[in-house]
Amino acid sequence: MVRRRAAAAGITTPLGCHSFRATGITAYLANGGTLETAAAMANHASTRTTQLYDRRGDRVSLDEVERIRL
Repeated sequence: MVRRRAAAAGITTPLGCHSFRATGITAYLANGGTLETAAAMANHASTRTTQLYDRRGDRVSLDEVERIRL
């Protein structure tokens, strides 16, 4: 359903239910939430699983790449 709705809206980026899960977990952690609470909210048995959804490091990498001047 998520993919169909994204396509209907003209979004070409691959999306799925896990995209929303990653966004929610990342936003929660970026706003001061704890990994343990995020794991409980996501119903993960292990915080290691929750860490897979944490995309905060992606933003830092993108910022660093944008520093490259050609």
